[in-house]
Amino acid sequence: MGSLMYNSIIDSHIHLDVYKKVDRKNIIDEMEKYHIEQLITVSMNLASAIINLSLSRNNPRVNAAFGFHPEQPLPREQELDALCLLIKEYHHEMIAIGEVGLPYYRQRENPKLELEPYIEILEHFILESKRYDKPIVLHAIYEHAPIVCDLLEKHTIEKAHFHWYKGDKRTTERLIQNGYDVSITPDVLYDKEIQQLVKDTPIDHMMLETDGPWKYKGAFLDKMTHPKMIHWSIAKIAEIKNLHIEDIYAQIYRNTKEFYCLD
Repeated sequence: MGSLMYNSIIDSHIHLDVYKKVDRKNIIDEMEKYHIEQLITVSMNLASAIINLSLSRNNPRVNAAFGFHPEQPLPREQELDALCLLIKEYHHEMIAIGEVGLPYYRQRENPKLELEPYIEILEHFILESKRYDKPIVLHAIYEHAPIVCDLLEKHTIEKAHFHWYKGDKRTTERLIQNGYDVSITPDVLYDKEIQQLVKDTPIDHMMLETDGPWKYKGAFLDKMTHPKMIHWSIAKIAEIKNLHIEDIYAQIYRNTKEFYCLD
């Protein structure tokens, strides 16, 4: 891929704990080289949250969010209680609640999957975000997004980050009206649906992410997902929006810093 200008960026959604240790070290070691100022590393479950807490303690540029990813079997009550205790004890070290949401892909594979228990867990985490005055990072796409919006509105949540969001234009408008943010992944380079989302979303409600180590296609085929990919995402967004790339860098950087209260 061609060379790009490098201004400061923040990866607003990465699973740093899921990477192999050598890859994780390389990412952290290369942050300065690629002007990656901060990483928001989200958790899959209790074990994931413990690792992310450790990673954040070892590097001030790594910020941990605690949550339970919905695309997996429901947690046992004991695990959920332990995760909530972790949040209670270390909420001052936690940047957000996440990743939480509803199991769209799991339900698509199993249409008989009961959604209500996942909704109950999500509502619990929404209340945790409100209790500790933390943003919430959401896995909520297509027809699940309005359900999640209902819950956020019910509890008057102001800071909601819909990561790798996909949905109809009406729901997108609802998110924006509520002041919520969406984050764009590197598939903006080749995915028409994500490109349309960029067209429909004001730049001041946009962040950027990799969702690494999730892998991408196109120019990123067979490449390890690295936060530096965000630079190419920014170039594509500038093209789609017909705006100067410097303005895209500055606005999205500002959005993310303010949303997550990053120093």
